[in-house]
Amino acid sequence: MTSLTEHHPVKTGSDLHAATVDPLENNEWDSLLPPFSDATAFHTSAWARVLARTYGHKPLYLRFDRAGQPVALVPLMEVRSAVTGTRGVCLPFTDSCAPLIDDLRVEGAIAAELIEITADRNWKFAELRGSASGLFPHATTAASYYVHKLPLTTTSALWDGLASSVRRAIRKAGQSKISAEVTRSPDAVADFYRMHVRTRRRHGVPPQPFRFFENIYDEMIRPGLGFIVLVKTEVCPIAAAVFFEFGGTAIYKFGASDVAFQELRPSNLMVWEAIRTLAERGCALLHFGRTDLADEGLRRFKLGWGATEQRLDYLRLGRGAARPNFQNRNHSIANAFLRRMPLSLNRLAGAIIYPHMD
Repeated sequence: MTSLTEHHPVKTGSDLHAATVDPLENNEWDSLLPPFSDATAFHTSAWARVLARTYGHKPLYLRFDRAGQPVALVPLMEVRSAVTGTRGVCLPFTDSCAPLIDDLRVEGAIAAELIEITADRNWKFAELRGSASGLFPHATTAASYYVHKLPLTTTSALWDGLASSVRRAIRKAGQSKISAEVTRSPDAVADFYRMHVRTRRRHGVPPQPFRFFENIYDEMIRPGLGFIVLVKTEVCPIAAAVFFEFGGTAIYKFGASDVAFQELRPSNLMVWEAIRTLAERGCALLHFGRTDLADEGLRRFKLGWGATEQRLDYLRLGRGAARPNFQNRNHSIANAFLRRMPLSLNRLAGAIIYPHMD
């Protein structure tokens, strides 16, 4: 049985009703997604299970109906922490997960419902990660990023759309004795994680715990909602990336590489193999994830694939909406310290820190 609650009228719209759906119970939530063309793998119950299984966050997924038909879906999770406070997030550890809205006239009613839930549950705020249509104009912007999206057409057209430097890098990788494969093997998850830990240390941030990627494999990759691209020399893996795929949209979620082989351009070969594979099987769009506004290097890398650039805002509603974003503060001293820590301590730091973050 589903845990759908009884519908209740939304105060600001007598013909609009709201209810909660527990995405952990069964596939009812997923059955609501197909009419919404903007739905991605992040909106699915599989991603909810990854977050709940890894960190214990409580789902509070909302559906808004008019005349018995869903007009909006808002996936939320309650993040509770004695360190960073309690809030609702759409969704933790998710680059972009905008509310799915079929009728823009309900924006005000949705905002009012979220504010009421925030007060009832004593959240600091409710955070919405992305609203491409300019919805929720009265919300506070907590953080801003770039987001890059690549429409997938034919392989030849995509190749022609690459920057010349990207084409040269792919050719160089192809002339080296390295190869790329698309796989759903659990061994590839382990290969990726070994490089992920080292890559995160180079960037001065702790890695997510391995159980996070075990859950991604169980809930996303093995059932067919994701895959790994693995680049190898004749003897060892040197780069890997995790992609999600749902409803014609793919997401480049994680990437890692062995810096010792950087001159072979394995990351370029890795991304091109993903693009080529996705295009050949009819996927319509590749989402490259978020980019910090100050990260010009990563921004150029993504633009080099022919991607279009948009602004991505994280919006907050509720009494604590105007407070500073904890995760956007300058952590240069902590980053420098983490770059020097042994890998085992970096992993321990991630296991301790990430349950309090989102």
